[in-house]
Amino acid sequence: MATKSATIWHNPACSTSRKVLAALRGAGVEPQVVEYLKTPPDRATLVDMIARAGLTARAAMRTKGGLYRELGLDDPARTDAEILDAMLAHPVLIERPFVKTAKGVRLCRPPERLAEVL
Repeated sequence: MATKSATIWHNPACSTSRKVLAALRGAGVEPQVVEYLKTPPDRATLVDMIARAGLTARAAMRTKGGLYRELGLDDPARTDAEILDAMLAHPVLIERPFVKTAKGVRLCRPPERLAEVL
């Protein structure tokens, strides 16, 4: 049985994010939708979501687009704190979509990862 509540950090311009949102709704879940580009998380929330998803800051960072390289985030010497600072200053660097349910948090990329928290 599907979980009854969920939160998705959503970017409506992202096809993967739209697929995950549709899959949640298809499973009978009407999630709280957080358009994180309009309402970015604070540091504590971002750190918590990344940790609960079992990721590092680097693994939760979006590497597509010029900003990633422009800011030098492709340098392996960059620390988690520096990566988090960049993600907070530029929310577009947060990979998406993150989904939180009572069963946990996942970065649902690929979208099939959603099943792990439903």
